[in-house]
Amino acid sequence: MIVKAYAKINLALNITKTREDGYHDLDMIMLPIELHDSIDILPLPEQYETYVTCDDFSLETGEYNLCTITIRKMKEMFKIKKNFRIHIHKNIPIGAGLGGGSADAAAVIHGIETLLKLKIDEKEKMELAQSIGADVPFCLKNIPMRVQGIGNKFSPIEIKDNIYVLILKPQIGLSTKEVYQIYDIIGSKKHADIEKLIELLKEGYQDYSLFMGNDLEEAAISKVPEIQSLKDELVNDDFQNIMMTGSGSAVFALSNSKMQIEKEKHKFEKRNYQVYVTKILKE
Repeated sequence: MIVKAYAKINLALNITKTREDGYHDLDMIMLPIELHDSIDILPLPEQYETYVTCDDFSLETGEYNLCTITIRKMKEMFKIKKNFRIHIHKNIPIGAGLGGGSADAAAVIHGIETLLKLKIDEKEKMELAQSIGADVPFCLKNIPMRVQGIGNKFSPIEIKDNIYVLILKPQIGLSTKEVYQIYDIIGSKKHADIEKLIELLKEGYQDYSLFMGNDLEEAAISKVPEIQSLKDELVNDDFQNIMMTGSGSAVFALSNSKMQIEKEKHKFEKRNYQVYVTKILKE
């Protein structure tokens, strides 16, 4: 069975509280996009061990790969005897803030549930997803959402128009943990107006830039200044809705014109960037 694992972008990421356990309460707009990994899941007899492979050698495929963790938790929770061969065909860049690892984990949950005809209730599935990673519950739902708390409170968002997305990934990726650690020291100056963004998305495509914001951007730019350079260049090329996604290092630009996006793609491809053209999944 092959399951698609869809990436995401953040149109807003506000950190509302640093918790006593070191984690952070968030208020975000998260949007799934068509860019995806493909997860090939093959059940194996009990005498074989589960193993995970990937065609991107920069992905850790051992003990701490999220797909491995997902299978282990599902086997324990649902008393599954079978083992699995998982192959990840990687299209979502690693260390980009696009949620690739979480998307892969969510795809494995969907795939194994379907393959084995498991009947998992929604609450149990969300608890499983939350135990694997903060973005996994969103990736399971895979619709535009306002996501709050530690990734466990959801409100669907309506998006009226088709929105195309250009993604530029610097060569240097970023560690989510490290970016949050820097944020805890330096903070952030610009916060998103999430209520206003939700209102504008429902009205149709327009300039959202005054209301977008990512509290992790300044921390990420301190590690990878190229993020700011890319944003500045996109502004100079007449894009309005530009931001770093998640904990970085990928930068995205939105447009309602695929032609504008494609033209910019060719420019950056000539400079050997990782460049992706995709669009927001509205439902």
